[in-house]
Amino acid sequence: MTSLAPQTWPELPYAALRPTADTLQLWMQIVGKVRLARTPWLNHGWHAVFYVSARGFTTSLIPDPRTSLELEFDLRAHVLAVRSSEGGERRVPLAAGSIAAFYAEVMEALAALGAPTRIVATPNELPDATPFAEDLASRPYDSAMATDFWRALIQVDRVFHRFRTRFLGKCSPVHLFWGGADLAVTRFSGRRAPLHPGGIPHLPDAVTREAYSHEVSSAGFWPGDNAKDGPCFYSYAYPTPDGFSGARVAPEAARFDERLGEFLLPYEAVRTAADPDAALLAFLQSAYEAAADAAGWDRDALECEEGAIGHPRLIVG
Repeated sequence: MTSLAPQTWPELPYAALRPTADTLQLWMQIVGKVRLARTPWLNHGWHAVFYVSARGFTTSLIPDPRTSLELEFDLRAHVLAVRSSEGGERRVPLAAGSIAAFYAEVMEALAALGAPTRIVATPNELPDATPFAEDLASRPYDSAMATDFWRALIQVDRVFHRFRTRFLGKCSPVHLFWGGADLAVTRFSGRRAPLHPGGIPHLPDAVTREAYSHEVSSAGFWPGDNAKDGPCFYSYAYPTPDGFSGARVAPEAARFDERLGEFLLPYEAVRTAADPDAALLAFLQSAYEAAADAAGWDRDALECEEGAIGHPRLIVG
């Protein structure tokens, strides 16, 4: 029997990752909008997300009365696999090229499978909102870097799922948002939040206000937007409670970013830690506690011990 070594946390140098991450984000916007166009609205936009898979990330099944679909970014074979419940499959290559060409191939694949789909064909949450069909510039794609990014997502997804088991209240799945290209998990206090002011670039305020209808503590991982921090973990609260920014959050590499209004922890600090899992869990837990304590959440009612494999949570009368 082959012995499998533990999966490692890959290096993600910002300069190498960012160009490919930008291309992936635009591709994800196209595919995510396919799921958005074919799925009833679920609270907080949870109906339109991706999930980390054994080969990349996937829409999961998109139900339909005639032909259900799944679209998966396969970051081992470097194709977008478009599959139908009727047995058909089309594969769109993931390679350097224009967004317009990729968009056309995805739409052609859907039509060929008997599932033509019309989407709002412009990006959301990005400063450059060039319509997909008009984005003719050649975009880079480093297949090795894309695979390493997915390998990092596997590790992050695993630890986020551990963190998720510590909460009894309403909590999101661990899922990948295509708007910000971030893997996220969100906890809810159960209380309504004040109306969000909106103002996110190229995103209707109605979407933002529905997403933030209730009080949250949210954590995630994204490719980052500057070389100093590189890829980062983040944690924020909405609404931001008084005293949150001044809280002590572990580990030492964590800091509050005034520009973003959230705590950040560089991925590299986790990757190079003696125990990466422990370092990331310390960040997730301490940042959540900072938000929950400052906002007066009912922590006794909302929290529990971390889940154990094969053991139900003990309930006593």
